[in-house]
Amino acid sequence: MSSNPTQLPEQSDTYPVLERIRHAILDGTWAPGERLAPASLAERYDTSTTVIREGLTRLVGECLVEARTNRGFFVPELRLQEFRDLTELRCATESLALKLSLERGDLKWEGELLAAHHRMVRTPRRQIGSAHVNNEWRITHWGFHTALLAGCGCEPMLKIAASLMQSTDLYRIWTAQAPAASERNVEAEHQDLVDAALARNVDLAIDLLTGHYRATARIVAEAGLQSQSQ
Repeated sequence: MSSNPTQLPEQSDTYPVLERIRHAILDGTWAPGERLAPASLAERYDTSTTVIREGLTRLVGECLVEARTNRGFFVPELRLQEFRDLTELRCATESLALKLSLERGDLKWEGELLAAHHRMVRTPRRQIGSAHVNNEWRITHWGFHTALLAGCGCEPMLKIAASLMQSTDLYRIWTAQAPAASERNVEAEHQDLVDAALARNVDLAIDLLTGHYRATARIVAEAGLQSQSQ
């Protein structure tokens, strides 16, 4: 499974603009719930509205854009209860996937996990001079969590895990500047996960993984996110 299955082939005409819109959303250029007008974006990125609409449609599939009937495209709203529910669903799904991964993973899986972790560790988590998450780190982080579960060999389960990670991406990105986020030692959490996985300690690895996700959920709640309705 690829480290970021939502990436388009670089030869696509839409790819460069799609990447710029994706980065802008993840950098908080537009507020949650803000309308994304194709005409304005076409002018901003010096391209056609057709390319913009195609890009926005693809981002709907990544849960980075919402399409509302007869209203257009919008940056998704942040809803605290939805995020809590997604976190618990992710914990349940990935606990089983991780158990199977540790039971079935071979030496090749171990090597790929170590490589994915190394790439993530060597990539700066923050943008230079900013509290914003570095997009390259976001991709390597995705790759690490994917590699952790990949040993399970169950493609449907991996697809569900990838979908849930996409669905929670914006919440993590938009609360990265919260005070509690800067106090958290994410690097140590990831290292502990690698150590437990390679030791094939299923119970410890599951506790660490679910604790990792629930810590993020607590930070989201502490950041003052309020439930919103359309």
